[in-house]
Amino acid sequence: MTTAPLIDPFHRPITYLRVSVTDRCDFRCSYCMAEHMQFLPKKELLTLEELDRLCSAFVRLGLRKLRVTGGEPLVRRGILTFFQAMSRHLESGALEELTLTTNGSQLGRFAADLAALGVRRVNVSLDTLDAGKFHAITRWGHLAPVLEGIAAAKAAGLKVKINTVALKGFNEDELFRLVDWCGAEGHDLTFIEVMPMGEMGEEIRLDQYWPLTDLRARLAERFTLTDLSESSGGPARYVRLRESGQKIGFITPLTHNFCESCNRVRVTCTGELFMCLGQEDRADLRAALRGAPDDAALIAAIRAAIARKPKGHDFDYTRAHVTGQMSRHMSHTGG
Repeated sequence: MTTAPLIDPFHRPITYLRVSVTDRCDFRCSYCMAEHMQFLPKKELLTLEELDRLCSAFVRLGLRKLRVTGGEPLVRRGILTFFQAMSRHLESGALEELTLTTNGSQLGRFAADLAALGVRRVNVSLDTLDAGKFHAITRWGHLAPVLEGIAAAKAAGLKVKINTVALKGFNEDELFRLVDWCGAEGHDLTFIEVMPMGEMGEEIRLDQYWPLTDLRARLAERFTLTDLSESSGGPARYVRLRESGQKIGFITPLTHNFCESCNRVRVTCTGELFMCLGQEDRADLRAALRGAPDDAALIAAIRAAIARKPKGHDFDYTRAHVTGQMSRHMSHTGG
């Protein structure tokens, strides 16, 4: 069975996989999912053993970074057994990094175990430091357990990066508060433009959209920004704030397309491989997983899918309506 590296049609090596382990979440963030979601039946989800097979196949094909997402990955029953399975690839040196994106609600329970299994950093989604606004945007969530979880991660030796979705009229007034808090706690901070994912309504999306060009200009009123050439392997571009020494990231799928360096693909909790977050083309890896006990068909399906990876996405808010909108929710695609 050939294990030649995965190279897409535009000569980009595919070395980064974001895998969703569940579509379920204990929050209902208004830009991510509907309040009354219809979650998938258990039989449609990949088992933890199937997730192990799938991710291990990607590792054999040159995967260097694996990010576990959801939904909220830490609500998946038995999830530590999956991290334990993946840790063998860290120990062998085949995998450089095993990490996750989380809402932080369960970090207090899992941070020490994750660190023991080789996780070195986590991304925590946090859009506000105001308890009332936090409950409003998450609908079901409470801020205190998230802050406690972040503290637990820091105590366990995990590097924490805060991901904040920039939302017009919601957290514009907290820009400097978030920057100052992250600086005091030693956390990196990345701002993300809200993406047109899920059937949320065009008017809602346009109302929420706060372009990061505006946010960056506001930061520059207080700080001296120096562009950095470094990359964490994802789509963020970084600056250093000279006055505080902090690193701030910007993920700008709308104001600045980052597709030219895309090295990543996403697998949903049902085994659908999406070669691009902003396109609907996908490949069914679940059928290959369940159709044979060996991985020949699975690897063939992965290679065929990567051969269809597009040059870029079509997200666009520049006109009076949203184009490139995806009907699937972010919780389905995974991070």
